[in-house]
Amino acid sequence: MARRIFGSRRGRAAQEAAHAARAAARPPAHGPITVHAVAPWGVGSRLDSYLSRFVGEHSRSEWQRLVEAGSVTVNGDRVKPAMRLGKTDRIQIHPVATFALLEPDTSIKLDVLYDDAAMVVIDKPAGLVVHPAPGHEEGTLVHALLGRFPELRDPTGEQRPGIVHRLDKDTSGVMMAGKTVDAVAALQRSMQSGHSHKTYRLLVLGTIEEDAGTIDVPIGRDRVFRQRMAARVDGRPARTEFKVLERLPGYTYVDAVLATGRTHQLRVHFAYIGHPVAGDRVYGHGQPPPGLNRQFVHSHELTIASPATHKTLTFTAEPPEDLQQTLAALRELAANGERAAATQPPPASSPLAGEDEIAE
Repeated sequence: MARRIFGSRRGRAAQEAAHAARAAARPPAHGPITVHAVAPWGVGSRLDSYLSRFVGEHSRSEWQRLVEAGSVTVNGDRVKPAMRLGKTDRIQIHPVATFALLEPDTSIKLDVLYDDAAMVVIDKPAGLVVHPAPGHEEGTLVHALLGRFPELRDPTGEQRPGIVHRLDKDTSGVMMAGKTVDAVAALQRSMQSGHSHKTYRLLVLGTIEEDAGTIDVPIGRDRVFRQRMAARVDGRPARTEFKVLERLPGYTYVDAVLATGRTHQLRVHFAYIGHPVAGDRVYGHGQPPPGLNRQFVHSHELTIASPATHKTLTFTAEPPEDLQQTLAALRELAANGERAAATQPPPASSPLAGEDEIAE
């Protein structure tokens, strides 16, 4: 199937109208209702303005969407965000599902490799965060997927839309998402049972002498730096298989297969054997190759059966230009070294050795 690039073609007004329609049908989450009595200084304020200024938690636009969805009521009635509050009004805030507020973003381009009724496969660019997290509430891959494939949204708002597996922000390459809750579950089962196959391309520091190998070391949360992972005997089982593709000056280019899928597994495993990923600011050390501004990790190939067709498919994405340029620079450095060695004159014969030969 031909590769397709999707970008923004819808106006802001159309996006807001589409969201309002989805929000109206969104089911509420379970939990207690919070009631706010209107403070004296809020009398006469618009409801959305009052909520953003004095209740907080969400932006004004998010409060507007919650009001439109019926997740915020006044005196038990559904109202408009522009309603002016009176001194006897009571605002009821109903619980909202974790992912109910995710907004589609059609301005983020997606390089789609494949899509059918159950799944979509993309070539993720480096720098794109997969799903919202503190500090990355907007502009993520999830927002982009919802903009292109609105059917990915979980009707309950409880599940991350479509996410089957994740790639780090600075990792590029093949990644898939499920279009329905059932498809997500089926794809996750396929990965957990070993019926899928993921291959990565990495550039690691130093020269790996073996042509191939297996790193079988458990991984767990770092005891000191809690945002990092570490090799730990009491961690979860983790196994990485690799083969050397090319040895370059100061680095080794490898093909790695994940037999398990632990957080930061490749980066932790190669750092553990003394060959951290080039450009890795968390688990690596030393200067990266010239021109490399991120970790050299690329999701190169994915093989999996689609829940829609039950056919096993393989998807490949070649390393993007920034990684190709890094490899080209190192290959040029290696070629220059070989040319320099070839032009060196042969070593002079030892006079002493010559005398020994004559004596014999």
